[in-house]
Amino acid sequence: MSSSRTYRSELREQQAQHTRAAIAREARARFVAAGWAGTTVRSVAEAAGVSEATVYNVYGSKAGLAVSLVDAAEEGADVRRAAAELVEREGDPRGQLATFVGFDRRLFERGGDVLRVLGEARRQHPELGEAYDEGRRRGGEQRRRVLSTWPASVWRTGVDVERALTVYAMVVSLDSYDVAVREGGWSADEVEDWWLACLEDLLLRPAGRGRSGSGARTR
Repeated sequence: MSSSRTYRSELREQQAQHTRAAIAREARARFVAAGWAGTTVRSVAEAAGVSEATVYNVYGSKAGLAVSLVDAAEEGADVRRAAAELVEREGDPRGQLATFVGFDRRLFERGGDVLRVLGEARRQHPELGEAYDEGRRRGGEQRRRVLSTWPASVWRTGVDVERALTVYAMVVSLDSYDVAVREGGWSADEVEDWWLACLEDLLLRPAGRGRSGSGARTR
């Protein structure tokens, strides 16, 4: 009986994850195509093959549905890969910094359309601010947890975790990505390399001979 209950519980969890992913996927497509005002919960539900009630049960409201855009963007940027890399690179601050930069590059490259919709819509619809800020908070808290494990000896003079987080946010942003790629014609690779070089120079003590191998950009 216990084994049967466990199986049913796991199956329900898998179905719930599938439903959440389907809603997030369809919400992204519709918000990007029609904007916030032009998208309804009903249209998302119909496209995802679920009822409106299911969408409300999962995300609470249309404003809550905006959180699905953050979910979709993070999934598209391969958040699981980033989490695995952070574990593999424990004890290697440069490597972990490269992981954060690589994730944000993929986030803006693959999910920039979603983030722009949220960023623009929140100016006219303040209720979206919470969803937009939630995405920023997730990234900031993850970086804070990891950077807090780095020894004081890795930081440049005058740099601590809180200052490092501010510097990171100033350097790595959708705005700076768009300026480089859309206006400057840079490739995403060039942006990622430049971000990493800037952050290493601004935050970390010189490593001696060259850059750590694990900190190099990977595909």
